[in-house]
Amino acid sequence: MEQEAKFGEQEPEVNLDRRKMMVGTGVLTAGLLLTKAGGLLGTAQAKSQMANWPWPYVKLDPDETAELAYNEWYRVYCGAGVFSSIFTQLQEKVGEPYTLVPPETFIFLEGGLTGWGTACGSHVGAALVTNMIIGPRTTGSHDGPMMGSEIMQWYADAALPTYTPKDPRYKGKMITTVSDSPLCHVSVGRWMKASGHSLGSEERRDRCARVTASVAHQTVTLLNQWHDGQYQTKGRLPSASYGITAQHNCTSCHGSDVPSPPMAAKK
Repeated sequence: MEQEAKFGEQEPEVNLDRRKMMVGTGVLTAGLLLTKAGGLLGTAQAKSQMANWPWPYVKLDPDETAELAYNEWYRVYCGAGVFSSIFTQLQEKVGEPYTLVPPETFIFLEGGLTGWGTACGSHVGAALVTNMIIGPRTTGSHDGPMMGSEIMQWYADAALPTYTPKDPRYKGKMITTVSDSPLCHVSVGRWMKASGHSLGSEERRDRCARVTASVAHQTVTLLNQWHDGQYQTKGRLPSASYGITAQHNCTSCHGSDVPSPPMAAKK
């Protein structure tokens, strides 16, 4: 697959003013955190607040969240973009514990995890959000991991991007494709093949920004259902069917149907 001249194509402009931390090595290892009131919060207290599920979620507007995620992609890319679009709103509406987690932490999800084309960062960001709000399996939560699984399956099945931003940076027609896979490599590769645009093109960049917005929109839609007690998961763990951690679409890569990018000369 064609390589970009620069990893990520730009240096993300991380806004340090949005961080609520006194140190950069992690929430729990640092020892002290800055609360929104300006006081110091001990590590034990911070850990207790963060692990007390469910977190106090309030309903968010899916369209507003999608718009935030679209624009955040151009700052922190896919995974952190989804996470930031939801957490920054909850930081303002709820406060702690959401203020204890800087969204910029998850920039590394870009490009399918540090550019390796594995799981798309957008639905990994969504899984982080649902896991942290609803709770993981270790807390006895069923909805948390199942919602993450449902979003991954939705990502694989949907003709992405599903969301059109109000003022898109790319003004041309946006091609949509079904990846039939949660992998960045397959998702982006199929879109590149269908559209004829290369990895570093304006069109591909905006496509991924819109995919990020689409996933954020879907995530908040499901979280709002959960908040109202109306969520009935469609999530399923593939290991239950195959006896091994797996995907429902193995032949996307283990066979001849592997997407290939267009020639670099096409742009």
